[in-house]
Amino acid sequence: MSNQNLSRDEAAARSALISTHSYDVWLDVRQAADPAVTGYPSRTTITFSAREPGAATFLDFIGGEVQAVTLNGRELAVAEVVDGSRIRLDDLQADNQVTVTGTALYSTSGEGMHRFFDPADGQCYLYTQYEPADARRVFANFEQPDLKAEFTFHVTAPSGWAVSSNGTETQRTPVPGDPAAARWDFAPTKPMSTYITTVLAGPYFKAEDTWHGTLADGTGLEVPLALYCRASMGPSFDPEELFRLTRNGLNFFNRLFDYPYPWGKYEQAFVPEYNLGAMENPGLVTFTESYVFTSRAADSQYQGRANTLLHEMAHMWFGDLVTMRWWDDLWLKESFADYMGTLGVDRTTDWDTAWVNFANNRKAWAYVQDQLPTTHPIVADIPDLEAAKQNFDGITYAKGASVLKQLVAYVGFEAFIAGSRRYFRDHAYGNTTLADLLAALSAASGRDLGAWARQWLQTSGISTLTAEIDDDGGVMGSVAITQQAEDPATGRQEPRPHRLRIGLYNPDADGALVRTDSVETDVDGGRTVVSALAGKARPALLLVNDEDLSYAKVRLDPQSEATVRSSLDAISDPMARALCWTALWDAARDAAAPAERYVEAVQRFAPAEPGIGVLLAVLGNASTAIERYVPARRRGAVRHAFLATAAAQLAAAAPGSDQQLAWARTLAATSRFDAGELDLLRGLLDGSTVIEGLAVDAELRWNLWHALAAHGQAGPEDLEAELARDNTASGKSGHATALAARPDPAVKDAAWDAAVHGTALSNQLLSATIAGFNTAPASLLAGYVEPYFECLERVWATRSIEIASRIVRGLFPAGQDLDGAGSPAGHPVLVRTDAWLAGHPDAPRALRRIIVEQRSQLLRALTAQAAG
Repeated sequence: MSNQNLSRDEAAARSALISTHSYDVWLDVRQAADPAVTGYPSRTTITFSAREPGAATFLDFIGGEVQAVTLNGRELAVAEVVDGSRIRLDDLQADNQVTVTGTALYSTSGEGMHRFFDPADGQCYLYTQYEPADARRVFANFEQPDLKAEFTFHVTAPSGWAVSSNGTETQRTPVPGDPAAARWDFAPTKPMSTYITTVLAGPYFKAEDTWHGTLADGTGLEVPLALYCRASMGPSFDPEELFRLTRNGLNFFNRLFDYPYPWGKYEQAFVPEYNLGAMENPGLVTFTESYVFTSRAADSQYQGRANTLLHEMAHMWFGDLVTMRWWDDLWLKESFADYMGTLGVDRTTDWDTAWVNFANNRKAWAYVQDQLPTTHPIVADIPDLEAAKQNFDGITYAKGASVLKQLVAYVGFEAFIAGSRRYFRDHAYGNTTLADLLAALSAASGRDLGAWARQWLQTSGISTLTAEIDDDGGVMGSVAITQQAEDPATGRQEPRPHRLRIGLYNPDADGALVRTDSVETDVDGGRTVVSALAGKARPALLLVNDEDLSYAKVRLDPQSEATVRSSLDAISDPMARALCWTALWDAARDAAAPAERYVEAVQRFAPAEPGIGVLLAVLGNASTAIERYVPARRRGAVRHAFLATAAAQLAAAAPGSDQQLAWARTLAATSRFDAGELDLLRGLLDGSTVIEGLAVDAELRWNLWHALAAHGQAGPEDLEAELARDNTASGKSGHATALAARPDPAVKDAAWDAAVHGTALSNQLLSATIAGFNTAPASLLAGYVEPYFECLERVWATRSIEIASRIVRGLFPAGQDLDGAGSPAGHPVLVRTDAWLAGHPDAPRALRRIIVEQRSQLLRALTAQAAG
């Protein structure tokens, strides 16, 4: 039985017994470029102490083979001490040294040491990704965040490669007897957790720079900077802009936190097939190379990249310098970094829509997650590593950041920052829990934050706020804010305190809806009377949570909703307009209003939406509404009308504008299920149709091919020809998606087999294949419902958690329609899902969580169809 899933209790027992001091790790990847070589030598020497001499503990290592284990000079019998992914260490001394020599395995799942062969030039690239617990796939260690140590890395690799790690390079020497190889030695790091160590190796393009800063006491600080990407992507790389953002961020955070950047150098690598947006490895941050824009990108994508860059930089303090003790307090780093990333964009760049995009995108993610039956408090219960892997979600990131924004409004920005500074000083290079942070913030603000933490951090679910207005001839009498706040996990009402603003909007002389008044108030409990509004003229739009200070859904009162549905484009303030878009979307998702009405609002008002981040979000929501929430009998007509709007707006948009790009993407995406504009798509591809300013580049071309393939109008020869034109990593993904999208039962069988039974697909190609498989009418996928449920246990038991999660989540039969005579809960797929859950009570918690979440999303879709 697998023993990879370390429990919280096991970790606590181990850290109560031992303290780790240093690691010395040597990796030999000089044969990585040979695809036939599946592994590489890994040797680790660890010094640690034990509080109970004579006791036993264990190391973690998930590899191909362990060749030798030496403890305190004594050779251990490998067959006796190695048990699956654990290495038992008996008869410890007060001070210990253990050396493990083994073979680690290259990965294609993005876990551990990922190996990628660039289709453009055949070059081999390596990088590591560990969170939450995959360093043990590369070197033997004590894999838990509270056993920090200093790390010294040595890497033997081809001499022509670029090689880097957390520490600065101290020496590079030729390998005796192997003129094609060299050994890189890196300086010891400051104490850090295993999951944020890292190694990068390959023929990467590298750019270098330096940041010079002045500390509060007048002393100077110099930080070497570097950027990496694959050599074939060099022509699309923009290091000057990335260095500018990096220098701005280091200036900002060093001043803000009043704690000098602690990790020596600051390098950033953009790597292929990355499972995350980025990872905060001290000294060497890794990012998805999707942030190297090889095709036309919208301004909001550049802003999103800047947000991620500053998010990871904030982690150098929140998460790296001070780290949570266990994954229960994952929010201690991710919520803060999410908040600080947006704050950094707002304070250090020219973008003035950082908080608008946060409200419209990041919080939308949290709102979805927080309404699932698997939602959890921000301070979560994480009993083991599999649960930790599933908790990198909208609650931990975006809800946590939203609540921190609310806390800043509650205690004041200066007190919040003063508490953060104290937190760093008191716990540098250590591990903390919620209590440690609350102590620092309470001391700085003079407020007891215990009650606030209980209400916001230790309950789950989202509050829904609604204004109840007594109107007397156009004058507001009693105005109350009601709060519905059911915790999905407990079923109890958990009303929370909200410090928020209420905005009053009316038409100006030019017809624009502008804020004419506002009041700030505290909302608490189930009903709060806002006496400051009594006697004021009733506005055209009364906007609860104006300026987005709190975390809550807002239901518009009937008059305000009518105003929004008739005049949304007249709202001049970008944040107010974004909040109204969100209110309409929440009403559609919650079946409080027919989803078709949301699509109508998008068709009517999206053409005038100037905010590209908001525009892309609402167009994506409209597509979801059409394919999931609109009843089947109305879907074809609604989709066809929406497609016609997309085509018309593509033609009408300003040449070369982000809006033009957004409508082009929407045209392609909607055409996967509607053949009305396929001639236009074909014309854009072959050049017979030219739209001024529209760059029909690689990314858009693959989107167009995806749509044509879904209708059987692109065969293997067409797609192979396009791949020859774009033989890149993204091209391979586009090719895989389009191939699997073809409406042929044999094609769907092959895609299913490759995803579920095969092991040849990398993480990125697996997701691309699943996306193509799912592009199909429901009738073509109906036969895969039973095979899906039959394969779940085997997939979870035999694949890595990353790959298994992609399969289980991606292949759930979500595209279902409600029979006109049936109830949502009685739909056959929901009944089958319930039967599987009832019949597998002992299935791994993480697997059950994915199934429960997918079931909930399907029930929501069917309920919305019923409401329509």
